[in-house]
Amino acid sequence: MPVSRCDLLRWQFDLTWSLLEYHLERLEPADSLWGPAKHFWTVRPNADGRWMPDWADVEPDPICVPTIGWISWHIGWWWTVAIDHVHGRTPRQRAEISWPGDGEKAVAWLRDLRAQWLAACDRLSETDLDATAPFPWQHDPAYTVAHMLAWVNTELLKNATEIGQLRLLRHARG
Repeated sequence: MPVSRCDLLRWQFDLTWSLLEYHLERLEPADSLWGPAKHFWTVRPNADGRWMPDWADVEPDPICVPTIGWISWHIGWWWTVAIDHVHGRTPRQRAEISWPGDGEKAVAWLRDLRAQWLAACDRLSETDLDATAPFPWQHDPAYTVAHMLAWVNTELLKNATEIGQLRLLRHARG
């Protein structure tokens, strides 16, 4: 029996999530803000006490290596925007999305975003997958909602790998 695109994308998402979850379950408090290199990006409390990411509109030279905290904020940022798009809401701006403040809260935030994403995706039909994608291509008719779901899976896998590698490096270095 053929597998629907919805089922295949869901299977791919579940596999990707399991790889991220492997590392999320093993994070220790010191992992989130560990600076892996001389030049690194992290999340820091601003004057209002909100944890905001280091950011530059032009990639710095030398390139900064992100912390796990920064990467978890980054996941939260792009995933929040993707969820806004799937629901037809005005997407939030980067500066509106802050990091929760510690690794445990960040993990809970990511798990909540997963639940929101799955609820939104479970409402999509095969026909919905053919609609023009609202994100991240700014309504380019060449890309569909199916492309967006595949992009989320790929971006999440990339970020899971980054978190895993940073976690392993921190523990290997003692």
